[in-house]
Amino acid sequence: MLSVEHVTKKYGDFTALKDISLSFEKGVYGLLAPNGAGKTTLIKMLTTLLFPTEGIIRWDGEDILAMGEDYRGLLGYLPQEFGYYKNYSPKQFLQYIAALQCVEKKTAAKRIDELLELVSLSDVKNKKMRQFSGGMLQRVGIAQAMMNDPKLLILDEPTAGLDPKERVRFRNLIHKLSQDRIVILSTHIVSDIETIASQIVMIREHKLLCCDTPAGICGTLRGKLFEVPAETESIEHAVLLSERQGEQGTMLRIATDHPPVGAVRAMPNLEDAFLYIYGE
Repeated sequence: MLSVEHVTKKYGDFTALKDISLSFEKGVYGLLAPNGAGKTTLIKMLTTLLFPTEGIIRWDGEDILAMGEDYRGLLGYLPQEFGYYKNYSPKQFLQYIAALQCVEKKTAAKRIDELLELVSLSDVKNKKMRQFSGGMLQRVGIAQAMMNDPKLLILDEPTAGLDPKERVRFRNLIHKLSQDRIVILSTHIVSDIETIASQIVMIREHKLLCCDTPAGICGTLRGKLFEVPAETESIEHAVLLSERQGEQGTMLRIATDHPPVGAVRAMPNLEDAFLYIYGE
């Protein structure tokens, strides 16, 4: 188990995160917040790239900083942009990663074949990565993060810039990987985590807002969400969340305790809750 205990991170007079306490067990955790809220700061502390100003982070009760390389041996990490050599093939690049981790050659060869199969790149394992799409490169990134079969897999904005097909493929892969490990997925793209995360961690104004199930978070809007035609009057006391095009024209999704005449009750999703919570 990974536990974050009263962690604060300061840069001079600026507090990037304040008194964060969380516990992570096996499964997918979505770290959801707007840009600048502190997601990447928390990720970097979990990967020991930054150190807490106050508080402690523990793995199975032991301080991860005291564990040193033993902790990093349990960790797989895919940053927002991972470094790779464009003229390398996926197989060559993973051989390089295996060498850096001191994996014995015969063991590495078997592991690389398994990983390339896992991320559906076996058929292009010898092609140079300069020819790859963004989605293919992200799959190479997942493979390198999984080289040591980590107990903790951390992914920072992994689907940014991917097309819808690659994002679906990526979500399916993450679901598969989470069966026997902790996966922490940092993103501001709500749809990436709504269907696969068992818990959503939300940060607002550099503090922990909640850690709850998607259904629990959506519950903040239950009974308050409605759709009305765009020309509806008397919605000045409602919170406008979004709009969509329907058969009857433009429809507005609003949150209110006092729906106007003609309003139709709607089921809230995580995007509605996100817009409501961070729009307040």
